[in-house]
Amino acid sequence: MTLDPVVGILTMASVAVLFASAALHKLRDLARFDEVFSAYGMMPAFSRLRTSRVVPLLEMAVAAGIASNFTRPYAAALAIILLSAYAAAIAVNLRRGRRDLACGCGGPDERRPIAAWMVWRNILIALVAATALAPWTDRSLTMTDGVTIAFGLLTVALIYLCTDQLFGNAQRTAQLRGSR
Repeated sequence: MTLDPVVGILTMASVAVLFASAALHKLRDLARFDEVFSAYGMMPAFSRLRTSRVVPLLEMAVAAGIASNFTRPYAAALAIILLSAYAAAIAVNLRRGRRDLACGCGGPDERRPIAAWMVWRNILIALVAATALAPWTDRSLTMTDGVTIAFGLLTVALIYLCTDQLFGNAQRTAQLRGSR
């Protein structure tokens, strides 16, 4: 299977924007991200602080690496590893019954508890990132392709944000109903 370059660029730009945004959220308040990261209890205390400082840098490396044909497969592999690790950490803590942990995905100002849908979201995004490993057809891009990519990226971002908000609202509503 070969991808049309418009589809390839659109999917890679979507992944790059997501990872750049995630990294910037974490870099805005590294101390808060370290608290969120530590709460997952997935690593020994002596290595947690260093790892929590490296995560946003890895996310920025994914965002930047996806832009180049040479680094794209490595950046996509790193994205898949990070997303799989995030999904696993959430799944392990849900299994432990620790549903009150902040997911860490909305930035330092948002304290959204983890949920099963976040595991599936991360797996789905990892599958999208895996499309970077597929070969692309070799054709010239036109002005129409550029417009398609730009509006496609805006559409993907809006759908992602709306879906994330919808699931977050459903989760909060369920918690409010359960607290009565």
